[in-house]
Amino acid sequence: MNLLIVGAGAMGRWVAETVDADVAFADRDVDAAETAAEAVDGRVVALDTDERFDAVCLAVPMSAATDAIETYAPLAQEAVFDITGAMAGPISAMADHAPDLERVSFHPLFAPRNAPGNVALVVDESGPVTDAVREDMAAAGNHVFETTVDEHDEAMETVQAGAHTAVLAYALAAGDVREEFATPVSAGLEDLVATVTDGSPGVYSEIQSTFGGADDVAAAADRIAAADDETFEELYRELAARFGGSDETAESPASDESAAEEADR
Repeated sequence: MNLLIVGAGAMGRWVAETVDADVAFADRDVDAAETAAEAVDGRVVALDTDERFDAVCLAVPMSAATDAIETYAPLAQEAVFDITGAMAGPISAMADHAPDLERVSFHPLFAPRNAPGNVALVVDESGPVTDAVREDMAAAGNHVFETTVDEHDEAMETVQAGAHTAVLAYALAAGDVREEFATPVSAGLEDLVATVTDGSPGVYSEIQSTFGGADDVAAAADRIAAADDETFEELYRELAARFGGSDETAESPASDESAAEEADR
């Protein structure tokens, strides 16, 4: 397969390393394109290339996906797919600009340094080329699972925008305390802060602006802050039941020591 990858960032390079194809990169950052191409024995083409390819992969920021698909989908002879992280916009744009080709949207739910992992997939029009891409991703140890545009984008409100908001909000609210005061919960949260902030702020900013979820986290924090003891215990029991925890300490009084221990399991 002759594959054009538009975008020589981390995810574009991941595709090149994962998919069995002769790869060409196009990127406004020529140095990045050359580095990516050299790593996979590929090549670089100009952004304004009119060369045709078996398949075109869009590995660009979510905000650039629609325009990139309009520009580069006509260069594809068999298939076009994206790994931008959103589904609604790319699927719609591919249908508009590549109506007679295979069209799918992949979303690797991890940074490339954490591969392999789960890869969400929306299939608009399948075929042998995109099936081969899917098989290559699975052969690399990834779990590729099908979803729908609505299910995926709604899920991102929770697992991306909401989760990132909760982690970063904790970091913003955290006081400057000695390491000895760390609890298992606070230490875990600090590990999550380190994970979230060890990346590109632009990527996280795009996630926040593309998907809802932050407002829901803020509203939930307000509910907890305003809750009296009875309401808090009701919320606690509800979440324990939902996530498989235990609410045993809420059923009967406990000593200060055991209550503190339970609260920090």
